[in-house]
Amino acid sequence: MTSLALWFDFDQVKATLFALTMVQKLIPEINKVYFINQYTLFHILSGSGSIQVDFKNYSNWQDKAIYLEKGQYIKFLSGDFVVRTIEFPSKELFHNKEVRVLFKHLISLGYIDFKECDECQKYLSETVFEPNSTDIIDVSLKQWHWQNPFNASKDEYQVIFDIKEVIDKEYQNHLTNKDFEAIVRDNGYKAHALVKDKLGITIKRLFANKKLVESQKELAFTDKNVQEVSYDLGFKDPAYFNRLFKKNTGYSPTDFRNNFDFNKKDSFVDDLLQLIQEYHHEQRALGFYADKMNLSVKALSKKTRAKMNDSLGRLIRNEIILTSKRLLHEGESVKEISLQLGFEEPNHFSNFFKHQTGITPSEFHS
Repeated sequence: MTSLALWFDFDQVKATLFALTMVQKLIPEINKVYFINQYTLFHILSGSGSIQVDFKNYSNWQDKAIYLEKGQYIKFLSGDFVVRTIEFPSKELFHNKEVRVLFKHLISLGYIDFKECDECQKYLSETVFEPNSTDIIDVSLKQWHWQNPFNASKDEYQVIFDIKEVIDKEYQNHLTNKDFEAIVRDNGYKAHALVKDKLGITIKRLFANKKLVESQKELAFTDKNVQEVSYDLGFKDPAYFNRLFKKNTGYSPTDFRNNFDFNKKDSFVDDLLQLIQEYHHEQRALGFYADKMNLSVKALSKKTRAKMNDSLGRLIRNEIILTSKRLLHEGESVKEISLQLGFEEPNHFSNFFKHQTGITPSEFHS
């Protein structure tokens, strides 16, 4: 956007929008699906476990902000998260080409790193949980472009996000090679090379990824049968859809639906997390948890991956880090913490902590 008139319209819409902005503090429930019904910012105030957005797990999100758009979902896979949410009721602002970079996630979950952003920290310290959040979009946009996650110029980002918008509108159709060529042609003859260079994948793969995520949502959150889902997503042959889905996820559509267990009919996740919280101080062996769950190690590992999209080992390590951070905050020494968490030597704990977090316990405490 370059004209003064367009910038004026942007500011007018923004001023109207933020008069209606809703800011809340959330202590999320473990493993609960939070559907995004309005454009929403999630600022992770504290928490060291994993989160899941649209069937992908992400770790190390403390003091980061995520913008999600309507139709997405988020789950928190541990119980220590404290989150600030800001809901934006109006859609008008988010049709703006400048703002869409915050909400249109490309190949992974985009974020704003508030720890690296002095202006963000100043903004948050002044507004706390007040609803008049007039500058958060501007602050976030500046930080996003400073982070520059794909090392592209603003003009290059506009081309990439133009293509992303076409994909988001057309994913239910079966696009041919000629259709993809038209998308590239409409966005400039270098668009295909630009996407491949900056994102590391082709436009066709972006399209396939979008179709896969939407098929997962249909299976997990609706009562449609597999045939209906395949037809709704532009597949003429349900058997082909089944094969393609299993190739990409490792599960048939039916198994995927049963494993996701949106309605929580299976207590497996809660039972496993409770065991890890209770025994992670002294038990690292997968066999211990397998015995407690009355499963073989192989069966437990497979079910953990299916239900939580994560490994059992990483869940245990995340819990150890969570406890160690709490103890460091409470003033415990590295030696005391290493003993409490079953490490033979303090340096073993320090090495483990740095490997998992990227910093030493002393650096974290300071």
